[in-house]
Amino acid sequence: MATMSVTEARAALPEILDRVLAGEEVTITRNGTAVAVVVRPDILRARRADEALAAAARLRELLETGRSRPLDDGPALANDRADQLVEDVRAARAGR
Repeated sequence: MATMSVTEARAALPEILDRVLAGEEVTITRNGTAVAVVVRPDILRARRADEALAAAARLRELLETGRSRPLDDGPALANDRADQLVEDVRAARAGR
């Protein structure tokens, strides 16, 4: 990956575009800090798609793990407490 300063990039834009078209990535720096990377759009799309597919795979694993475990029989909301909460919500809505 080539690196050049903003000043160099300004003077060499056609060359940068040719290099990117050939498949190279060009990093542009300002005061020694990378501020941009020029890359072909198809490569950028592919990278974004790869990231989205990886996120989907992680989500699929979480779902499969959750589906394979039995539901927890831990503490539940008692019916009378649930009824009281519903009544509280209805009273709050009526008071608007």
